[in-house]
Amino acid sequence: MRTVALTILMMSMVLAARQASAQTYDFSPAPAGPDSYCLQGRIWGYPGNCQFSSYAQCMATASGTNAYCGVNPQYAFARQRRGAYRDRY
Repeated sequence: MRTVALTILMMSMVLAARQASAQTYDFSPAPAGPDSYCLQGRIWGYPGNCQFSSYAQCMATASGTNAYCGVNPQYAFARQRRGAYRDRY
């Protein structure tokens, strides 16, 4: 009985590990404009150096410095588009 329980436990762990390794993560959001991310920090101020089109580009530039990357406030606080007005009743 003990070996059956251990076998079932081991098989479930193997299957869970296999499925977890098959997951891929894409950190790139929806396509954005040419200046979607800003390099921010003590040197750059706020909103900072906003010339990066991807988060990876910004982080590569920020590596080794005392800076970080953030979303360009021009995009973050932009007015959202609304769909056509639909009557509730």
